[in-house]
Amino acid sequence: MTTELRLHRTLAAPPERVWRALTDPAALAAWFWPERLAPTAEVDLEERGRYRVASASAGMAVTGRYVEVTAPRRLVCTWSWDGGDTETLVAIDLAPAGDGTDLALVHEGFADESARQDHVQGWSDCLDRLPGWLASDRD
Repeated sequence: MTTELRLHRTLAAPPERVWRALTDPAALAAWFWPERLAPTAEVDLEERGRYRVASASAGMAVTGRYVEVTAPRRLVCTWSWDGGDTETLVAIDLAPAGDGTDLALVHEGFADESARQDHVQGWSDCLDRLPGWLASDRD
C-alpha cells in the first residue's frame, strides 16, 4: 500500500515568488482554494510555528505546524484536517529551473489508499490554480 503522494510542477516564476505564494497569508488564501470558498490563511512562518487555511463557507480547514523552513527552497509541515484525527507530513522543495521553478511536493503518512487519492485530487486542484496567481500582478 502506498502511503505517500508525489507531485511535480514546473512554474513560470522565480523560487522567491513561489515561496511567497506558499508562505504569505494573503497570497496563500488567494490561490489555495477557489475564490468562491472565500478562504483565509494564517501563517506563523518559523519552525514549530503554526498555519491554518480555512473556508467558513465550505466548513473546512487544515492546520499544522512548520517542521522545516528554509527560504526559498524547502518547506515541511504537518497537515491535519479540522475534525480529523490523522496528522500527515507535507514537504515542498523549490529549485530554480531556467527563469522558473521546479516544485516537488511529497505528502506522506496516509492511513489508506482512499485518503491518498483524495489528497492527490486536492493537491492537483490547488497546484493547478497556482500558475494563475503567479502570473497575476498581485503582490
